[in-house]
Amino acid sequence: MSSKWYTRRWVVFGMHVLFWAVFLALPFLLRPVAENNASHADEKPFGMYYLHFLKNFLWIALFYFNTYFLIPVLFYQKKYGRYIIALLSSLLFVWLADRFMFALFIEGFEYKVRNFLFFNLPVFIFIILASTAFRTIRDRIIEDSEKQEKQNENLKTELSFLRSQVSPHFMFNILNNMVALARKKSDILEPSLIKLSSLLRYMLYETDEDKVLLDKEVEYLQSYIDLQRLRFGKNMQINTELQQTSIAYTIEPMLLIPFVENAFKHGVGLIENAQIDINLKVEKEQLFFSVRNKYNDTNTDEPKDKTSGIGLANVKRRLNLLYHQDYSLTIDKKDGWFTVSLQLKLH
Repeated sequence: MSSKWYTRRWVVFGMHVLFWAVFLALPFLLRPVAENNASHADEKPFGMYYLHFLKNFLWIALFYFNTYFLIPVLFYQKKYGRYIIALLSSLLFVWLADRFMFALFIEGFEYKVRNFLFFNLPVFIFIILASTAFRTIRDRIIEDSEKQEKQNENLKTELSFLRSQVSPHFMFNILNNMVALARKKSDILEPSLIKLSSLLRYMLYETDEDKVLLDKEVEYLQSYIDLQRLRFGKNMQINTELQQTSIAYTIEPMLLIPFVENAFKHGVGLIENAQIDINLKVEKEQLFFSVRNKYNDTNTDEPKDKTSGIGLANVKRRLNLLYHQDYSLTIDKKDGWFTVSLQLKLH
């Protein structure tokens, strides 16, 4: 999964540099204002600038110390008492360092604790709040990214599982028919083997992709239907109208076959004048796909293969995962006909 632009290293590094550049330059940017408002600004010791400059590195160190140590080690572990003690200790360290540098760079002036608190306590609080906000936002972004990546991986795993549950049942029947054709030395054996080879090639190789061309999916459907015609012969009427398109639309592989497979599964048996109608057309980036078959509620002699197909419930699950609101699926069971109609937005 590609990372968002604001999580890239060079962007994060640049934001840190920009923040500290503004922070370090802020006293110099405000200096003219302070000089205009102070009647004795020229009496300010020159060593004070050295003091401010070096103390800025203490603030930077405090920022990253709180970000990468105090928050994850103490605050996130709910050791709030130790966290407060660590912050007070940090403030004490800054005060000792400030007092040492004051004695080093500034002579002839008395060091006053209240001046330190007045000028440095607001900065200390700002640094702690800024570093805490930075750490929590950073962790939230990482957590959301990992959560999204995990969801994507789970989605891929689930889709792969659903896709892999295509029925092997009809394969056994087709192979049995191939054996019968071989014994009869039938002329349709060779083209049937070619169609079966094309079918298996698509299932083994093409379905590894996230999307395939719609024409390839239609070719797969046509090969499947032709092999089923070979299987049932004159015992079933199969009407198909599969429209080809010149536009390179894409679709998730093995998305349409379960509807056709379901029709062949339940449209055979003790059904008078068994018939299956399959229609596919594309209009204005919309796929219209319908499959209908005759059924017989009283047919209890038909053997049920528990592994023969992924079921319409799983097909709905795939559609929800892949297309969300960009599809509509209607299932109608009326007057001895079972009809499934799918409308899908193509890309």
